Amino acid sequence: MCRYAASIQYNGNQFYGWQKLKNDLITVQDMVEKAISTVANHNVDIVCAGRTDAKVHALGQIIHFDSNAQRSIDNWQQGINSNLPDTIAANWVKPVNKDFHARFSALWRHYRYLIYNHNVRPTHFSKGVTLIYKQLDHNLMQQGANYLIGEHDFNSFRAVQCQSKTSIRKILQLQVKRVGNIITIDIQANAFLHHMVRNIVGALIAVGHKKRNPEWIHQVLLAKDRTKSGVTAPSYGLYFMNVGYPENYSIPTYDHNNNLLDIFMMHK
Repeated sequence: MCRYAASIQYNGNQFYGWQKLKNDLITVQDMVEKAISTVANHNVDIVCAGRTDAKVHALGQIIHFDSNAQRSIDNWQQGINSNLPDTIAANWVKPVNKDFHARFSALWRHYRYLIYNHNVRPTHFSKGVTLIYKQLDHNLMQQGANYLIGEHDFNSFRAVQCQSKTSIRKILQLQVKRVGNIITIDIQANAFLHHMVRNIVGALIAVGHKKRNPEWIHQVLLAKDRTKSGVTAPSYGLYFMNVGYPENYSIPTYDHNNNLLDIFMMHK
């Protein structure tokens, strides 16, 4: 039995999240497991680096699976992709050490949130960004974001239904940038709580609208109370970008130097 890692990208609009469900709702995990099982000619269970909610997208989701099937790397990738819908693709597949675990071996995850900040809705990309008509001050948003960098208790920014035993997380980077009418919010952390990114974005939007000052973000963080934060940002502007692992596993990171173009291409 060999262990394989793979990088998966997907447009999440037609799926009810990553994780398999007990009902008949279609998820990304359902589709990927079926595709890999078809190529392997036996049932395959997969493990991902981070589960995503309904309508959330990914460019560099990492999974692992075990199989005793004898296939070349090219045959694995081409076979998997030929059995997937157009909205899901394997970027690469490679054999890894048996101790590699897509979730528990990860050092960090990187999410990106896209806001289209304009008074006219986009016609070519409406399901891949969050549309906000009123002008946002991205500089104020960055000032608020700076309070969240580092290791903190993020209880104020997790969903009520979050099942994590601890709300302590470490944000390594949090950057707010504007490219024309698009505001990008990049968050890299060792791990994330349920709805953590979307709740942080919702709070930063309040700051960008000048309904709250940047220091309010710090007050919310210290409160450790979800009711003190704000609204949860919509899911369809969120992208699972990348995962980092120890060098000894030789896991490629997704090349997102041109990821704005990549994301636009996903939603054409």
